[in-house]
Amino acid sequence: MTDSTGLTPAQTSGPYLSLGLAGSPVTSALVADDDPRAVRIRGRLLDGNGDPVPDGLIEIWQANAAGRYAHPADDRSEVPLEEGFRGFGRSETVEDGWFELITIKPGRVPAPDGNTQAPHLVVIVHARGLLKQLVTRLYFPDEEEANATDYVLSELDDAERASLVARAEDGGLRFDIRLQGERQTTFFAV
Repeated sequence: MTDSTGLTPAQTSGPYLSLGLAGSPVTSALVADDDPRAVRIRGRLLDGNGDPVPDGLIEIWQANAAGRYAHPADDRSEVPLEEGFRGFGRSETVEDGWFELITIKPGRVPAPDGNTQAPHLVVIVHARGLLKQLVTRLYFPDEEEANATDYVLSELDDAERASLVARAEDGGLRFDIRLQGERQTTFFAV
């Protein structure tokens, strides 16, 4: 008898996201809304046609305001940790693809070239139709000088850079994520 089962086909993410990941202790508010440092980030997850993806999940990972990650690999004792700040949050996308996160602007962190990186958030996208998550970054629009010297941004063309810089809107930041097509967000192979 021969084995005719073969390989199991790859499965895409979602729509289990609302069952498997949402509702966990990780929330969309990394700090309290009334924290004076709080930054509200809103955006939409859009597919290649510009249509909203209402059942995705957006995660962020970031350093604290001093520029240190709450992770064992960041062992720089000269940079303080912030008690209670984990630097990790997630937001489901809802009707019309909207997501919202409340966090703080991170400090600058070391770059592999020995300089420092511009303040940024690592953004991870989970959505139906994806075999694995997508990874991008969000940069802050009021950090023009730091953005101009950031080692990641400096490797990109103007359109790619523009897709990574949030824009000020209604007292917060707006950051739309386009999965493909015209004005696609720049994603990184990690």
